[in-house]
Amino acid sequence: MAMGRVYLPVIAARCCAPIPGESYAAVSVTGAHPDLSAEVHPDLNLAVRGYAPTSAELDLVDYGGPADPGAPQLEGLFSRGSVLFSAAYQVFDWDWDVMRRGPKIASPPVTALGLDVRRGETLHVPASRYAIGDGWEVLVLYASQERITLKYTREDSVVYGYTLHVENVCIEPRLLSLYEICEAGDRNCLPALHERQAFGRARTDQVVVAIRDHGCFLDPRSRKDWWQGH
Repeated sequence: MAMGRVYLPVIAARCCAPIPGESYAAVSVTGAHPDLSAEVHPDLNLAVRGYAPTSAELDLVDYGGPADPGAPQLEGLFSRGSVLFSAAYQVFDWDWDVMRRGPKIASPPVTALGLDVRRGETLHVPASRYAIGDGWEVLVLYASQERITLKYTREDSVVYGYTLHVENVCIEPRLLSLYEICEAGDRNCLPALHERQAFGRARTDQVVVAIRDHGCFLDPRSRKDWWQGH
């Protein structure tokens, strides 16, 4: 037992260690700022809504309709080639009238997806064909010790464009510090990341992702959208 008590903090420290060669900068944002603190905002901090496990196929799903060839490709989170789905979840809806959690979002049937990782593995910004200017790919709308929210436009909201939530992440400490400085400075600037830039390490053997377009949660298993070429 004594060895276990020592081992777990050591693992946590390694997962949260700085990532060699990375540096971070902030850029100005456009549009209005959120009217709630990001920490308690149900569109910025996914933990405010939460999500629950559901029984669903842990494989790519084929939906009809058009596909956006510029959509973020989720395999880009990892530096390796293959990705295994490990769990399916349903994100809770939000009742804005009373400002509390609503029922689980029923359609699509999966709105958050667990992906197998190696603990301590670096995680990267998935590539898209979009950019927010000056060579940057995404804004960091929210970051904490365990999660991050990335936005594929320069607005400080999820209303337009793609938003990606990633859970069970130890955010790179310099990036987290920069985000906290920006948050304290009224969010006139927010951290920006390049395509494929590392933003943290996996805390456990599963990271959870949820992806949105114009605020709507979509199925992260969709082949034509987030796993093109598979």
